[in-house]
Amino acid sequence: MVRFHILTLFPNSFSYLNESMLKRAVKNRKIAVKIYDIRDFAKGKHKVADDKPYGGGPGMVLKVEPIVKIVDKIRRGKKNAKVILFAADGKQFTNVYAKKISKTYADIILIAGHYEGVDERVAKILKAEKISIGPYILTGGELPAMIVIDATARQMKGVLGTHESLEESRETSSEVYTRPEIIVHKKRKYAVPKILLSGDHKKIAEWRKRKLY
Repeated sequence: MVRFHILTLFPNSFSYLNESMLKRAVKNRKIAVKIYDIRDFAKGKHKVADDKPYGGGPGMVLKVEPIVKIVDKIRRGKKNAKVILFAADGKQFTNVYAKKISKTYADIILIAGHYEGVDERVAKILKAEKISIGPYILTGGELPAMIVIDATARQMKGVLGTHESLEESRETSSEVYTRPEIIVHKKRKYAVPKILLSGDHKKIAEWRKRKLY
């Protein structure tokens, strides 16, 4: 079982994890997900977890202390934990990377930054790997965290239900079809490719290979 630990300022953002495949994966103890509110670990009466950036500029930056405190607590007694920090300049997240971490780590710690980002010293102190899910900027790391959990969890045996679900899913073809065989829309017919109706599994496999992402 892989345990995912999410650090966030917005713990109510993760309703997606309570649906469908991921909900079943948690229920069946294939994965575990725990969410940590960064503010709960901040100092002071008002639990301030962010501050203005040195050098000026707009927005706020997440502070070092509460994040490091949470990660140190999670890693205590654990030798096989991976720390990921979502950042626009990070390594591109891929399916290959998801498969690798699903087989390598028992605990995966996901730091979901927000506002103008996270103090750079967090990555240095925790030796966190910076990861980006794409060439664009989001308002926070909550969506990337859910994407990483989804893509990683589905690599684990039993999460999709059968081995075939993983081997023959969208990893192998960008085009999928289901019933009915012919759809008529605005007097135009849209048919399933004949090869998929042929019953010739070798030719079907070759067709799907040509349609790889």
